[in-house]
Amino acid sequence: MLTKDVHINQLFPKHLFWDVDMSCLDIDKDRDLIIPRALIATTPSTFTNDIEKLEIIYPKAVIARELKTTKEKVSNQICRLVARRYHVNQFARFSNECHF
Repeated sequence: MLTKDVHINQLFPKHLFWDVDMSCLDIDKDRDLIIPRALIATTPSTFTNDIEKLEIIYPKAVIARELKTTKEKVSNQICRLVARRYHVNQFARFSNECHF
């Protein structure tokens, strides 16, 4: 069950949704955009805070499913952190991600 009274623009920074009007986002219809964008700029040190914001809105299974299928550039590192947090098999968005 999704939390209907949540306002995306109050949870997440505007720069993550630079190309859309955040006030027009629908948490049901736009979850394929909201979920990856909420995590696209996260780091291991900010991950817990960022994922907890998403968990206010979406069930864990929905978050994992959307990250597995997104076209957004969510790093493999973030995918691994999500898999570890949710105790699911690790998954990756990119097969040839560079590591520096």
